[in-house]
Amino acid sequence: MQKIRSRTLATVLGVTVGITLLAGCSAAPAPTPAKPDTSSSPAPEESKAPAAASDGTPAEWAKPVSTDGDLITNFTAGDISIDVYQIAVTQATKTGNFADPNGKPIISVGDDIVFINYVVTNNGDAVDLGASLANVSARYADWPYLQGMDAITDSALYESMGLSTSAFATGKIHDPSVYTLGKGESYNMAANFRYQKDSPIDFTVTVTPVDSSGDLLHDKKIEGEGNGVIK
Repeated sequence: MQKIRSRTLATVLGVTVGITLLAGCSAAPAPTPAKPDTSSSPAPEESKAPAAASDGTPAEWAKPVSTDGDLITNFTAGDISIDVYQIAVTQATKTGNFADPNGKPIISVGDDIVFINYVVTNNGDAVDLGASLANVSARYADWPYLQGMDAITDSALYESMGLSTSAFATGKIHDPSVYTLGKGESYNMAANFRYQKDSPIDFTVTVTPVDSSGDLLHDKKIEGEGNGVIK
């Protein structure tokens, strides 16, 4: 059995303010108390953790949507919102798909990798997407390589965590590749990459709608970006 270590994301924001009041002693009679100030001041705004999108109904062609794990960020591209959940840290069962300039795999068997899940929700009018749907990618802020983040390909490992690299339900892939994401509808898909504890990470998304034939409408492309921390 593979050892899985979940990492709970805990974002702690606080401000400690110390105020010392020095009062001098006086023999004079105490002054008459001033009338209390009845004017109200707005309470300081509390810092908020990233807000998850609505639960979202899975699109007709999509697998059930999961919001398990720890929400590490959410961001938008137009009316499309992306919630990123950190699921678990485990060990690579295979080498990754990339190597460094010296030919050494960026991910070797036994290295720690982290699994994340992207939940994509449409908050606006229905939009037709192609087979690539919304193209989301992740990159550590200090990632030293020109190519994107490395990953391992092991469908059994994904399945053991209740995850999938595909958003599509069985039998729902078709031609032409036109997949309508209605208002309030969602889909999810997972990814993995090398684990770096407490590392800032950047996410980007590109959404390119398609026409009724499945051809990309590049002039309607929208992009977005967000960032968080892998714990």
